[in-house]
Amino acid sequence: MRRLILLIIALATLLPNLAMAYDVLILQSRRDPSYDEVLKGFRFEQKSSLRMLVLADYAEVDVVRIVREDHPRLILAIGDAALKEARKIRTTPVLALMTLAVPAQTANQPNLTGISMFASPEKYVELFRSMKAHRVGVIYNPARSGWYLKQARQAAEQAGIELVVRDVATSRETPEQLASLAGKVDALWMLPDATALTRDSAESYFNFGQQNSIPVISFSGSYLPLGAAAALEIDRYALGRQADSLAAQILSGQKIEQPAVWPSRAALKRNSTVLQRLGIETRLVNITD
Repeated sequence: MRRLILLIIALATLLPNLAMAYDVLILQSRRDPSYDEVLKGFRFEQKSSLRMLVLADYAEVDVVRIVREDHPRLILAIGDAALKEARKIRTTPVLALMTLAVPAQTANQPNLTGISMFASPEKYVELFRSMKAHRVGVIYNPARSGWYLKQARQAAEQAGIELVVRDVATSRETPEQLASLAGKVDALWMLPDATALTRDSAESYFNFGQQNSIPVISFSGSYLPLGAAAALEIDRYALGRQADSLAAQILSGQKIEQPAVWPSRAALKRNSTVLQRLGIETRLVNITD
């Protein structure tokens, strides 16, 4: 009888953890329509072996405890806040999406991989070439986007394009650094750099483009109505499909060779009014993948 009681106690301790076992723990920073698009591509609704936590729904979430008790085989981190929490985990594989910090942080954490929110530099370089832009201005914060500029410089150099770079430490420096590019560039490239580009400084980019009659190239179609000539915007559904494929590889035990990869698809969006005014529309290439 004593042995039976001990067995019952042991099972009562173990069964909750066994019942909670699942393949994927989805950590989502907040509720956001763009994240929903990614999850559709990830086939979220078709997966039963997962648990989802939206961090913004809780005052505090102990992710380390949850992983220790639930034993998920993979953590899918969506957004900056989710990645920050997921980085506390050093053994369970982490796949990060929809965060600018992925490539800069994966190098020092072997269990972390992800898909960048940037279209690859090569896609932008192809776009610049089709615009016949030989000198492209870039404003950035080295601490935030230095890893990307390093690769962009290499791609641009191979294509015979010069990146005329200005670095900033605060957003207040952006208008002044933009002004220093006058007469020195024939296109301006907006990066999703939270220091160089803010809600207050965004207008400076389009004012500069209009005053100097040069195209402003962005990463989001939301800037087209404000004056951007074109944008290379990632396809969020395709991003989810790409993440689904990577997750399947990780769960099957395959090793992901690259710590971070580029999005598989980027859609070219245009502002025909601006492009026609600048005489660029007829020679602009279409970049979809």
